[in-house]
Amino acid sequence: MKIVVLNGSPKGPVSVTMQYVNYIARKFPEHEFKIFHVAQKIHGLEKDPERFMEIVEEVRSAEGVLWAFPLYILLVSSQYKRFIELISERGASEAFRGRYAAALSTSINFYDTTAHAYIHGICDDLGMKFLGSYSAHMQDLLKPDERMRLELFAQELFAGIKEKANPPRLYQTLNYNPIPYRASAPRRHVSTNGKRVVILSDAQPHQTNLLNMIQRLKSILKGNVEVFNLHDLDIRGGCLGCLRCGSDNRCVYTGKDGFIDFYNSTLKKADVIVFAGAIVDRQLSWKWRQFFDRSFFNCHTPSLIGKQFAFLISGPLSRLPEMRLVYEAWVEIQQSNLAAFLSDETENTSDLENSLYSLAGRLIRQCEAGYIRPRTFLSVGGMKVFRDDIWAGLRIIFRADHKAYKRMGIYDFPQKKIGKRILMSLAWLITGLPGIRRRFQDVMKKQMLKPYEKILQNAGRVS
Repeated sequence: MKIVVLNGSPKGPVSVTMQYVNYIARKFPEHEFKIFHVAQKIHGLEKDPERFMEIVEEVRSAEGVLWAFPLYILLVSSQYKRFIELISERGASEAFRGRYAAALSTSINFYDTTAHAYIHGICDDLGMKFLGSYSAHMQDLLKPDERMRLELFAQELFAGIKEKANPPRLYQTLNYNPIPYRASAPRRHVSTNGKRVVILSDAQPHQTNLLNMIQRLKSILKGNVEVFNLHDLDIRGGCLGCLRCGSDNRCVYTGKDGFIDFYNSTLKKADVIVFAGAIVDRQLSWKWRQFFDRSFFNCHTPSLIGKQFAFLISGPLSRLPEMRLVYEAWVEIQQSNLAAFLSDETENTSDLENSLYSLAGRLIRQCEAGYIRPRTFLSVGGMKVFRDDIWAGLRIIFRADHKAYKRMGIYDFPQKKIGKRILMSLAWLITGLPGIRRRFQDVMKKQMLKPYEKILQNAGRVS
């Protein structure tokens, strides 16, 4: 059978992802694999519709499509996202309908779930028959057990196609018709109180709801408020995955465009940052993906610590929990605060107006208080993945991360806390004795609460 592979790595054939694809192709020579490096060639595909349609026709004649990609900032690369957007922009969706599909990614298993959910949703939207996902750690192919697992995944894909499987659709269709929002003159204002506010968007002229929400928020806030559009910034291209930044945070684009200067001189110096975008398919646009990918010159180290963030969204945000998760996690990992998401999913203009006023007040209030929401699994778990992989071997590549993690205390391995280890070992031995264990179980609940007693007593005192 014929399998079209759509490679989402900007590095093309020299990517780790393609080594997994090549392994499958070698193990199953009875099948034909047609590989297209669509992310690497995206600029040419944009300029040459005929070349783009040649790939589409290959998809039309294939039994299956393998979406193969590396993880880029909790999702796929901006170049891959752009290819996906071109499918609908150029009316090519019909060629994908009815084709069997699967997804294969490589990463360090950091938010691979959000990337796979996105690709699965795209396949459902295109009317494809999605047969499964395979998320590999980038080094899994070096392990015999993992190679066997990869072979079984491929076998299941081929079996599903051969048997004409009919997998159920997982993601509902996103039909969205928002109420047009036309902002009136603000009745009241919220002072920024000297705080610097930056609103960054990718708004296009036809996205009137998004443009009007941006304008209204700006008019409500009185003080230092700047608005920038990603399409107007000097951004030469997307992240190339070259990893040159790993050594000293120096990007291959340094001195060749204005992105890094904008990031360092504008975003890093802001107190409040509002990201404003319209949903394109199931995420923000490829231009936003380019922004997040290019921010990788900071590697895996938080670079916007202590900021207040908000997201202004035009589109069906409430039906895209995986999309919200991507940006909630990103803000948490930055050690910053997400004040709110606000979309134009409102029943009337009045509700949206009130929400914008509320958002403006919350942003400035929480900024002045220095409030950062408690960390959740989104960043606690995520940073432990980074911590362990950087320490275990990736520090050779990401020397800048290694130095930063030591400086910032991110290397918080529990085994380094010698005193606590000794104490826990003694407690383990003592509480293992039958008589003591029974008595310990009887008083355990009270003992767990004992450290909190003094805190609560002090909280009730009048100073």
